[in-house]
Amino acid sequence: MDLCSLIDRNAAFSPDKTAIVFEGERLSYAAFAARIERTSTALKQEFGVGRGDRVAILSLNRPDYLVLLYACARLGAMLVPLNWRLAVAEQLFILTDAGAKVLVLEQAFADVLSELALGTSVVGLDFAPPRGTTFEGLLTRSDGTSRNPHTDLSCPLLIVYTSGTTGRPKGAVLRQEALFWNGVMSQHMHNMTSDDHVLTVLPFFHVGGLNIQTTPALQLGATVTVHARFTPDAALATIEQERPTLTVMVPAIIQAVSEHPAWTATDLSSLKAVATGSTIVPPHLIERFVARDVPVLQVYGSTETCPIAIYTRLGGDLSRPGSTGLAGLCCEARVVDHSGGEVPAGTPGEIAVRGPNVFFEYWGNETATREALRDGWYRTGDIGLCDADGYFWVRDRKKNMIISGGENVYPAEVERVLLEHPDVSECAVIGRPDPRWDEVPIAYVILRSGARLEADELRTHIQAQLARYKVPRDIVFVTDLPRTALGKVQHFLLKQLDAQSRAQGEAS
Repeated sequence: MDLCSLIDRNAAFSPDKTAIVFEGERLSYAAFAARIERTSTALKQEFGVGRGDRVAILSLNRPDYLVLLYACARLGAMLVPLNWRLAVAEQLFILTDAGAKVLVLEQAFADVLSELALGTSVVGLDFAPPRGTTFEGLLTRSDGTSRNPHTDLSCPLLIVYTSGTTGRPKGAVLRQEALFWNGVMSQHMHNMTSDDHVLTVLPFFHVGGLNIQTTPALQLGATVTVHARFTPDAALATIEQERPTLTVMVPAIIQAVSEHPAWTATDLSSLKAVATGSTIVPPHLIERFVARDVPVLQVYGSTETCPIAIYTRLGGDLSRPGSTGLAGLCCEARVVDHSGGEVPAGTPGEIAVRGPNVFFEYWGNETATREALRDGWYRTGDIGLCDADGYFWVRDRKKNMIISGGENVYPAEVERVLLEHPDVSECAVIGRPDPRWDEVPIAYVILRSGARLEADELRTHIQAQLARYKVPRDIVFVTDLPRTALGKVQHFLLKQLDAQSRAQGEAS
């Protein structure tokens, strides 16, 4: 049995049931399963994709994204979702690091092709690439068996890259069984059944968009409405017209829909719950849905946990302010000290997670894998506490990490690019509170002696290599930075100094 077997069984039980709704079109489970079959056959025949091979995709959300995921499951191959918000240089690093055998992409992101090294086959989802084939053309030539021997739930399925704390992204490898057990926990969290209808507005290149509700719903036989990308007017219109029962919204999306002119007039009564997470969620945003009689469930996890690890459950205790809930049905979580020992209830420490939903390794990075996985426990780097009843509170995020509009920004990654500029001597990047995006990156820069450099010129340098949301909103030129006795920049102290400076500026 592989993960695709669940789609096949749903197609057998309910062939005419709608699996996916996209841009007004409806794809039944029978048609979904058949398209997966043809895709896996074509990948095997045309490109020799087999167990362990990597297939990358660079695309907005669309049904064939999910078709490709389950086709890889059938073949024992691995899907590498590429973040379309990244700069071409970042996407090329991931493609090279993963060693992708095939790249499937939309025409809107074809800029990567001009710099793509030979050796990677290219498939265009909505166009004919200069040296490749179209997805539909590929399927018309599929003929024969799609299965590879020795394919089961133990096979790796996803390599999802996370921005690296050391300046380069790492690829978290998730097995098929991780998605299976993550799905069981999602179904438990949401009281999900095959009668549910999920609205997915988060991007599939994030495990949150792919795995909090979307794959669990499809593996259970429910219906999923997919939006290519989030817009508040489209999300509210779909809630009104399609009547979904579940959706996931990060805080920035909750803010966008609840401040939209159509918010008060939109009928939300079909929603039995909204799930949220990715950052510490401001209570006033939760209250906006609660005031409309829609429960808000919190989920805690990361790319490395597929992502579901800790959550509040529909019908469970939602009365503990700020709590992200209990350890999931199929995994363990605890709060530990530096040596890995569990701390007493109510004591802050590092959150650690263990279970079949936890990632297998960082692709090609044994050192990082050893540091993160200790005796089977994934050390998240997040600070939290757990009360005597087992409920968790997240107190701080991963060291130095900035979450801007639901996207992770690691200072080390931005600092690496800053330091590549010939006029930059030293730098430090921190997060500054922002009313719309929760946080935005800010850079403090020390120039080389005699250098003359404007902030806009430095932003242009960064934007050529990194996604727009990683570009610092403010660049402050300084002559020194707060440091430890060993010379290491103290980011937390710099954040305090930045806050003090802004407070003084507002006061004057």
